[in-house]
Amino acid sequence: MSTSELLRPDLVGAERTAAGGSPDEGPLRMMTVHAHPDDESSKGAATCARYVDEGREVVVVTCTGGERGSILNPAMNRPGVLDDMPAIRRAEMARAAEILGVSHRWLGYVDSGLPEGDPLPPLPEGCFALGDLDEQVGTLVAVIRELRPHVLVTYDERGGYPHPDHIRCHEISVAAFDAAGDPDRYPEAGEPWQPLKLYYSHGFSRARMEAFHAALLERGLESPYGEWLANWSSDTPDPGARVTTRVQCADWFPVRDKALLAHATQIDPESRWFLVPEDLQREVWPTEDYELVRSFVESSLPEDDLFAGIEVLAQERRAS
Repeated sequence: MSTSELLRPDLVGAERTAAGGSPDEGPLRMMTVHAHPDDESSKGAATCARYVDEGREVVVVTCTGGERGSILNPAMNRPGVLDDMPAIRRAEMARAAEILGVSHRWLGYVDSGLPEGDPLPPLPEGCFALGDLDEQVGTLVAVIRELRPHVLVTYDERGGYPHPDHIRCHEISVAAFDAAGDPDRYPEAGEPWQPLKLYYSHGFSRARMEAFHAALLERGLESPYGEWLANWSSDTPDPGARVTTRVQCADWFPVRDKALLAHATQIDPESRWFLVPEDLQREVWPTEDYELVRSFVESSLPEDDLFAGIEVLAQERRAS
């Protein structure tokens, strides 16, 4: 299968490429856009670490400061931690970025929190999910034009899971991808630059959970996925069915786990994140999985590289 269905003929070609998105200027670059600090370490972190080691430039953009996060690690439930949560989460994010080897940018919006109850309470005034969408898109467009990524990665339309900040993150990421290369959009945000590929990350597929669940039980180990699978709604499609691209990154799972643990307020070392032995992960599911949703280059599906097609184009241009 070709990516031709994903190419946008109205925007492909020399004129669009000249507006930005040329892959022959320095190392290839990837930008991942996330809602909160710690999302970058639980969604695609091993992929990021692999590409850094291979000489790619990777930048993580975090939309909010995670100010309304709870303390999810009992060891961090100490006096003063909750009161100082914004500063602590910034420090945790800095440490995780250092471990992964990525650059990092904050967009500077305020965490919306995860509303709970029936009926759900209103979102807090001034939060990210209630902000001005056009302004937020312009902010991200400015970062894209400054840093000039060739690949942009974000969440699907459900946000990966239906957190209001994740859904808004999806909305601004897709809109910014489409706007960044258009000189008539957000002219104050810098010189146009068109990323060449847009992906959604899909880490929580039913097929992946079922594979780990079966493998753990076969080894006589406790599985954290049984209840999750039992409660999987038949109305919720498996995002795994949408995967087009599987990146082999098992060698970087230890780096991913170390980055996760850097978010000490959010990640309990005894939690389900760490119940699957590393050798079993390598055997059962050694990839991180993505869906290609926009492309300005040709590549064959399924892919095993988020930069597929871009490297070829860069080599052709260097040779010409």
